[in-house]
Amino acid sequence: MTAATPATARETRSAGPLVIRHRHRRHARRNRRSVTLTVLTAIMLVYTLLPLAWLLINATKTQEGLFGSFGLWFDGDFALFDNIAGTFTYGDGIFTRWLLNTVLYVVVGAGGATLLATVGGYGLAKFDFPGKKAVFAVVIGAVAVPGTALAVPTFLMFSDLGLTNTPWAIIIPSLISPFGLYLMWTYAADAVPDEILESARVDGAREFQTFFRISLPLLAPGIVTVLLFTVVATWNNYFLPLIMLKDPDWYPLTVGLKSWNAQAATAGGEAIFNLVITGSVLTIVPLIAAFLLLQRYWQSGLAAGSVKQ
Repeated sequence: MTAATPATARETRSAGPLVIRHRHRRHARRNRRSVTLTVLTAIMLVYTLLPLAWLLINATKTQEGLFGSFGLWFDGDFALFDNIAGTFTYGDGIFTRWLLNTVLYVVVGAGGATLLATVGGYGLAKFDFPGKKAVFAVVIGAVAVPGTALAVPTFLMFSDLGLTNTPWAIIIPSLISPFGLYLMWTYAADAVPDEILESARVDGAREFQTFFRISLPLLAPGIVTVLLFTVVATWNNYFLPLIMLKDPDWYPLTVGLKSWNAQAATAGGEAIFNLVITGSVLTIVPLIAAFLLLQRYWQSGLAAGSVKQ
């Protein structure tokens, strides 16, 4: 064994404090980044939750309490249940009609969009055909086009077909979700192994049997994710119903509450301002419930593929 020379020992002793100082500086920089990220996250959290807190607090106030108390604190009278009852009974119960219309648009439109995206994305991911690259380019281009840019051409086309001011003017455009199709395309490419499909085909299973019995359970997390995106997009859809519908009986919640808000802004219409706020709270409750009920499927989809056996 070779003994360490005095020079080597001195270099080791001198390098020790340098390494320690370097580690301290690295930990200090990491701690500063951690504090900065925590502060930024807290700011974003407050920015996001503050309007929601204002909405929830003011939904518990009477009409007089809205204008006579601080907006971010409760009033002496707790009128939430009275406001809910007034929201559903005002205008011969038109809010209930708007709620049912929105549910119809979501069930048929968002549900159909999820079904088409699932079938189309699976087919594009697992089957080869001429022009597949061109289809990919079209899908990517469709994702980049905002929906508001297509609203006016869609209105003109539906006007020529005589479908404006009908539920079909909202449902049919909602059936097309380029982003959902792209998401299912990329998800199915990795979630469904080709080896499993080949084994099923060797065993004599038909394509529909393979899809429903093997592929569909594997695609469940991706389907739920697409469903959540399409449900939120359809539930919050405002501009398309605004230009398509004239009859208030076919309004969704977004357009209906906007009409109430416009009425509340006029002289003498302030009496329904508390109903606008309460209706807004009731509008977001189904979306929160949907996320809470489906989050376990969504989380499993986000974690899929993170661990290899």
